[in-house]
Amino acid sequence: MPSVAEGVKLGIQECQHQFRGRRWNCTTIDDSLAIFGPVLDKATRESAFVHAIASAGVAFAVTRSCAEGTSTICGCDSHHKGPPGEGWKWGGCSEDADFGVLVSREFADARENRPDARSAMNKHNNEAGRTTILDHMHLKCKCHGLSGSCEVKTCWWAQPDFRAIGDFLKDKYDSASEMVVEKHRESRGWVETLRAKYALFKPPTERDLVYYENSPNFCEPNPETGSFGTRDRTCNVTSHGIDGCDLLCCGRGHNTRTEKRKEKCHCIFHWCCYVSCQECIRIYDVHTCKALGTGEACGWADSPKSSGKRDPEPGSALSIRQQGIRTVARCTCGKLPGSNPPAAWEASLPSLSS
Repeated sequence: MPSVAEGVKLGIQECQHQFRGRRWNCTTIDDSLAIFGPVLDKATRESAFVHAIASAGVAFAVTRSCAEGTSTICGCDSHHKGPPGEGWKWGGCSEDADFGVLVSREFADARENRPDARSAMNKHNNEAGRTTILDHMHLKCKCHGLSGSCEVKTCWWAQPDFRAIGDFLKDKYDSASEMVVEKHRESRGWVETLRAKYALFKPPTERDLVYYENSPNFCEPNPETGSFGTRDRTCNVTSHGIDGCDLLCCGRGHNTRTEKRKEKCHCIFHWCCYVSCQECIRIYDVHTCKALGTGEACGWADSPKSSGKRDPEPGSALSIRQQGIRTVARCTCGKLPGSNPPAAWEASLPSLSS
């Protein structure tokens, strides 16, 4: 069904919208069969969200295709109408979300039949995405009567705008439940299942997202994790959130340039009926994340043994590693005042999951 491919594309587009201001911004790779690269190889929050939004996208697109009459194997929903309400009656074409969910389940869960933890996680998150579609179905009505008096309303079941689905699942990403893997023997052999890591917290429901591996920090390019880093990403200099320059740039600082843009301005409405506008050139400040190079790191003014920014000495080296929840930059400099080379210092970088 063409609508299946449309649904996957819809899910990817929504993912990129929801994460547009995050360190990981749902980047896709055009020339790879794995369109997200190695990011989905790990059982992280990001994998959980991608599976949920893609599964929801397929259910949404198939349901919409049925209601629009572009699919020959389905149509309008006639099973969930029930009695009409006061002041309205059933009409139009109710969208058959149950059929869309069925197709999505057949498509997205087809490969998740292994008795391992990753299949269990993927199936759970796929179902969470589909359940979101069903939970957000609502009555949509149209008024009838003289001059729009709404004497009678006809109503039908409709899906929400897909942005509402993305917003809901993004909230579920932020509150995703961390799990641990358990093994036990069944008649078919060893089976892996998932259990909530923290017993004091409420266990996840079928509507929650789950994961069991920590995310990389996505600050620097790393082909093994699929991170593209945040160098040259546009950041919000006035924000204290994850889209702000401090967090998005991982403490590396940012560059600022001016950019001229042509925009319509001084628009006037003429009777009747058109609008005329002038074209104005406006200047904006654009802030982009710096790269973390040896020169910048060994020249940081807050290093323990330096009193100001300087050029790196020969033999300087920079390494970045994850230490628990911290991202640590270690700079080994060739010469530092008052020390025998090599001298080294470490600095913690701001760290968020994405």
